[in-house]
Amino acid sequence: MMPGTGFENISSPYRLFAGPFPGLILNDGLIKSMSDLYDTHEQGERVKSWLRENGSAIIMGLVLAFGSMYGFKQWQIWETSKRQQASAEYQMVINWIEAENIDAAVPNYEVLKSEYPKSAYTAMASMMMAKARLQAGQLDLSASALTHAMENAQPAAVKIIARSRLARVRLSQGDTVTALNLLDGAASEIGFEAQFAEIRGDSHRANGEAELASES
Repeated sequence: MMPGTGFENISSPYRLFAGPFPGLILNDGLIKSMSDLYDTHEQGERVKSWLRENGSAIIMGLVLAFGSMYGFKQWQIWETSKRQQASAEYQMVINWIEAENIDAAVPNYEVLKSEYPKSAYTAMASMMMAKARLQAGQLDLSASALTHAMENAQPAAVKIIARSRLARVRLSQGDTVTALNLLDGAASEIGFEAQFAEIRGDSHRANGEAELASES
């Protein structure tokens, strides 16, 4: 039997750190030369024993590590592909709008809304579609596009812009109640105080509320 080395009471985390050579760790945390403890044959036997006991854990750790790296890389590729596809759909929407063929842009716009609802490309497409519909006198369709942008756009500032424009559309339709409710429902007006005050004032004026209009 091998005489004790004085390291039998070392806790298991330190033994695992030391691998097959637990005798390398002293109680005061220092490392002692291996040649003072084991000869070459004994070192080899301890390596074999340690690998038998810990080999599975090492292999599993390597599998998980490389699996995570591979998974992250695949996710990056997938995200890049999504952005490229959304960009292509957005460009088609813009091309059709510039060609003054709004209806032809609808299929691409619908793909953006269904497949990439939170994409910045979808938000921009919604704002462009709303403007084109408004210029064509199609107020309900303009309101629909603005509603989608208000509910899904990123960043938050685009949501506020969409909300104010939607309130303006509703006001132009004579729906002052909805216009005011939209303004009051905004999470923030910071940076858009003037636009909100103007629409709010116009809404009160349309309701014959001159005093409230002057206060807006």
